[in-house]
Amino acid sequence: MAGTDQLSAVFSALADQTRRAIIAELAERDATVTELTAPLSISMPAVSRHLKVLERAALISRSRSGKWRASHLEAAPLREAADWIERYRRLWDSSLTRLDAHLAAVQAAGPATDRMVDDPRELE
Repeated sequence: MAGTDQLSAVFSALADQTRRAIIAELAERDATVTELTAPLSISMPAVSRHLKVLERAALISRSRSGKWRASHLEAAPLREAADWIERYRRLWDSSLTRLDAHLAAVQAAGPATDRMVDDPRELE
């Protein structure tokens, strides 16, 4: 997946709280399905299905060592999602800064501008 499709897959995968818990666990260390199932109240097959979603979103990779199959967090897609969110956070911060400046100007203008005027001619 490239571009927006990858971003959509990442956000879709992160929309589930169980998958976010798995990501948090894998941020600490690589783990097997058995290890990931222990703190969760779901079955191993359910954890495996969640891992497949995370793998399709490229958030994890899986490796085999003998009979063990460990999952590993891949941070790059998380960085891309964070960068995307950051652009919009800056937009909102800028908008809120302008709103703060406007409110300060209105308050500095005094109580005459605070009252409601029924007839616009009263402002002349």
